[in-house]
Amino acid sequence: MTQQTPDHPVDTYSVSRRRVLAAGAAMGALSMTGTASAFSGLSARSPEVKISLAQWSLHKLFYAGEIDNLDFAQEAHDMGFKAIEYVNGFFKDKALDEQYLTEMDTRAKDHGLVQLLIMCDGEGNLGDPDEKMRTAAIENHIKWLEAAKRLGCHSIRVNAASAGTYEEQQKLAADGLSRLTDKAKPYGLNVIVENHGGLSSNGQWLSGVMEMVNKPTCGTLPDFGNFCFDWSKADDPEAWYDRYKGVREMMPYAKAVSAKSHEFNEDGDEVRTDYYKMLKIVRDAGYTGWIGVEYEGDKHTPRDGCRLTKALLEKVMQA
Repeated sequence: MTQQTPDHPVDTYSVSRRRVLAAGAAMGALSMTGTASAFSGLSARSPEVKISLAQWSLHKLFYAGEIDNLDFAQEAHDMGFKAIEYVNGFFKDKALDEQYLTEMDTRAKDHGLVQLLIMCDGEGNLGDPDEKMRTAAIENHIKWLEAAKRLGCHSIRVNAASAGTYEEQQKLAADGLSRLTDKAKPYGLNVIVENHGGLSSNGQWLSGVMEMVNKPTCGTLPDFGNFCFDWSKADDPEAWYDRYKGVREMMPYAKAVSAKSHEFNEDGDEVRTDYYKMLKIVRDAGYTGWIGVEYEGDKHTPRDGCRLTKALLEKVMQA
């Protein structure tokens, strides 16, 4: 999620396929009897619309030096968010700085914000074909597990980059993720994977990796937009996986969801993604966790893009 690309690329929540089907059936029954609205915060138990802010949404402001990591909580609060998702690149050298993490935690709590997860990039490939490199990547994530626990997060988000054939990459990614998941267990944290380029942007491939890992604290973070296999060929339709199919395949393992946005029309709808269709997929999976706003466009300012995305989510989920 921290790559600058045209389409960049929780509550602890885990469901088996049987639970997904049961939840979908239950929601369908509620809808038929009129006891729950179409989206109702995606949970019949809680009418609150649970929308968080992904830090990457403000990356242009960070890179321009207009704000820094410690300003993030204030920014999120001012825009009306109740929870936040960090990106490790914005405090890369502070993972083990107890004083700095305490200040982050204090600012978030002062603004009444729930700290959900840390999105981790630049720590090596968890599916690296080289055993030593794969092990090094696993070890590189330990400091972020420590930081996430200190901040009260439920997960770290990682990448499943690898090399080789389809099947080889599945096995390698599953190995790295499984081993990291074991290391995350004592911290009480989930390890979640985003569709983030390469084969990870193939929903079928990634769901297959989840089946191989087969651990309740290893899951996915479906991103509405990151379904391009090769960003250098983003203009080629063949470089893309169907985003709706991909999210549907990832949702049985989802512990967080990223509502990617780029541009909005006069009606406030996102021009690349049908949010009504996408959120129905999320709802039908029985998901009740937070949905993270991740604006990555150029047509609106970062803050306006965040507000527009939040407003659209609220409109759809309260319809």
